[in-house]
Amino acid sequence: MVVLTNHRLILIDKQGLTGRKVEYRSIPYKSIIMFTVESVGHFDLDAELKLWISGQPESMQMEFNSKTNIYKLQALLAAKVAGQ
Repeated sequence: MVVLTNHRLILIDKQGLTGRKVEYRSIPYKSIIMFTVESVGHFDLDAELKLWISGQPESMQMEFNSKTNIYKLQALLAAKVAGQ
């Protein structure tokens, strides 16, 4: 799950078969250097979001299925990273 707040991006990742293990990541928008969205087209079932975070050597990757409007997420994230 991805949550966009006024000041940060919160990533919630349920792990394991039971979903009992949960990882929470809180990333301030000012720490996001760059991001990319990769998808074949509007009807592609899968999309990928990559985030480059200040101080991290590699990008973070998240995959989304067709239930997520990746284009709306991209627009919201762009506005937040730009400080709007």
